[in-house]
Amino acid sequence: MAWSIAEVARMSGVTSRTLRHYDEVGLLPPAWIGSNGHRFYEEADLLRLQQILLMRELDLGLREIQAVLDSQVDQVAVLREHHRRLLKERDRLETLAHTVGRTIAELEEEKDMDGTTKINRPENLFEGFEPHPAEAEVRERWPQEWEQTQQVIATMTAEDTEQWQREVTAQMIRIAEFMASGTPAADPAVQAELDAHYQDICRFWTPNSDAYKGLGQTYVDDPGIRANYDKIADGLAVYQRDAMVIYADARLS
Repeated sequence: MAWSIAEVARMSGVTSRTLRHYDEVGLLPPAWIGSNGHRFYEEADLLRLQQILLMRELDLGLREIQAVLDSQVDQVAVLREHHRRLLKERDRLETLAHTVGRTIAELEEEKDMDGTTKINRPENLFEGFEPHPAEAEVRERWPQEWEQTQQVIATMTAEDTEQWQREVTAQMIRIAEFMASGTPAADPAVQAELDAHYQDICRFWTPNSDAYKGLGQTYVDDPGIRANYDKIADGLAVYQRDAMVIYADARLS
């Protein structure tokens, strides 16, 4: 069965103009084009559009989305991973909503006689927030590398920073998809991603074999960093660490 571009636009909420743009950049070509020039899409194209829209929800750019889609092996495994991440984010947002609602209730109901408010359990104010690595700890553990990194960051514009963050997220997703499909960390395709990861780090500082392995271990040991990786996929921090060890032994020793 095939659907016209107008039907796909109506179903997905994506404008026909956007769908034509996706075709022009090679992200979502139609299954076929009729003699009248109208684009038609089949089921596989709708599934691909769904994945594009999922990644747009993560604020990935079109080039990053293209790279992710091109790297996919097992479509069902990838969709399962997207589904797991969406459910996890839903649960986190529900927890945050509950936290804010509880705070509102306490501020409205628990007023002291002088008009000030009191919170029964202050630790409840922060339930549901994601942990982040402590900047001071990073500076203490790697002072020289910290200074080098800060010098590079100081030269980056807001657009540079946003683009870099999107590229990092896209690469994390690609590596997660290798993990979800059962690809060994030593696989050449995974190691190619690790080479790109290492080269990206070298924009800020140049780790040797031991330092690169240590960085990978930090991804596992630091609760904030591990949470960021495992937010993409459970076990991703360990998989990334293992792949970094293999890369360091093969390329940096």
